[in-house]
Amino acid sequence: MEQHNEELRAHLMATDQQFRDLAAEHAQFHKELEAIEAKEHLTLEDEAEEIRLKKQKLRLKDEMNAIMARYRDQKVA
Repeated sequence: MEQHNEELRAHLMATDQQFRDLAAEHAQFHKELEAIEAKEHLTLEDEAEEIRLKKQKLRLKDEMNAIMARYRDQKVA
């Protein structure tokens, strides 16, 4: 199942602009989150930004999963 998801993700990266945009934004948030998490001490602003980025990443992941589900449904129908 996981291999199928990876294949579908690769296909959508190659063929679906919206999916690519979401993935790029997700990767950018991931990079920003890593930078915050690499700090030895977090300020209150850092902690708030960390929470915001995690929520944004989750939202994007949900959107990407919805696209994958729609694509799977179309192929089955």
